[in-house]
Amino acid sequence: MDVEVDHYKVLGLPSGEEGAKLTENDIKKAYRAKALVLHPDKRPDDPDAPANFQSLMSSYEILKDEKARKLFDDLLRVKRDQQRRHLERDAKRQRMVSDLEARERSAFAPDAAARDRAEEERIARKLKEEIERIRKKHAKKGAATAAAPKRETGGVGKENAGGAKMGLDEEKMLKVSWENVGEGYTAERLRGFFSEFGEVEDIVIRGKKKRGSALVVMATKDAAVAATGTLLGDLSNPLLVIPLKPVSVTDAPPVQRPEEPDRLNNLVGAGYQSFEDSVLEKLKKAGQKDK
Repeated sequence: MDVEVDHYKVLGLPSGEEGAKLTENDIKKAYRAKALVLHPDKRPDDPDAPANFQSLMSSYEILKDEKARKLFDDLLRVKRDQQRRHLERDAKRQRMVSDLEARERSAFAPDAAARDRAEEERIARKLKEEIERIRKKHAKKGAATAAAPKRETGGVGKENAGGAKMGLDEEKMLKVSWENVGEGYTAERLRGFFSEFGEVEDIVIRGKKKRGSALVVMATKDAAVAATGTLLGDLSNPLLVIPLKPVSVTDAPPVQRPEEPDRLNNLVGAGYQSFEDSVLEKLKKAGQKDK
């Protein structure tokens, strides 16, 4: 007989400590119930029915015998104790393995300070790359802005809007303005008008929405003085010409002006604008009368 067979389970009864508490009457009832199911007459088509019924009878014979049942209960108890100790050993072994692995990880883990330094260096390197990228971006924008044409010129002059920063003589420069109506004025047209008074070195046009303006650089101071205050351009849209910097009295040659010579020589600073507006208004009225 196989000692590994659990006779309580063969009869459909609970095993272990609960099985040891069962009475003889409980075992008998369980055997009869199982016999009705496993009897070969009830299972004619099952070739294993006789062997299964024989196992049922053997288990019943052991459990109804007091001495055999006690020995079988002791065997089950020993097996349960062995299984419990085995589980405890496995749990202990598992804890030992876990502790060993934890110590190994701790031993081979990188130092916290070294890890922080590495992280700091990584972030600093990334920040440096971003700063370099931003600098290059702004450098490209600056180069594109410097290369773009900003004004129309009538010659090869290199002066800026004020003229003085490039080393030119401001007393040879004229400020010319007009209304932005009709055909308007180009650098070539302005050169044609001012060439009557002498050589024109350069012309820089600075357009605005309502009023156009230009900076005309004459070759000599005499030519600049001669063109100052002169009625030039179309009568319907005359040019207003004033010096960028009036010629000093000691340097100015005696030149006849069409009107208000003394006042024009004394213009400075903010007085340019009011005088410019008054002269322009007079020129417009004169043009309307001629029509």
